[in-house]
Amino acid sequence: MEKIKRFVTEHPQWTSWIVLAIGMVAILVWSARDVGLLPGQWAALIIATILVAGLAVWIIGWEDEEDAPAEDASAEDVSAEDVSAEDVSAADADAEEPAEDVAADSSESEA
Repeated sequence: MEKIKRFVTEHPQWTSWIVLAIGMVAILVWSARDVGLLPGQWAALIIATILVAGLAVWIIGWEDEEDAPAEDASAEDVSAEDVSAEDVSAADADAEEPAEDVAADSSESEA
């Protein structure tokens, strides 16, 4: 039992695939029990169902991968907020003086 718990925590996508595939195959077998499929057709449908379950888990996993960089970026934002007020005021003091008004210069030269 301990091995199963460890496998589930270490491999969440594999676990999701297995559980989803079992559920989907159970629904397939229950819903198509009276159709009269041949053994080869059953095998093809079950394999296709398992592959679709894996594809679904893989696609859902893309969202987890997109969330990971967002969490890293938010950690960088927190470190940027740690900048002290002295650093900000020093940066403001080093800023260039605003440019002179160009319109005022042109009116003086015309007069």
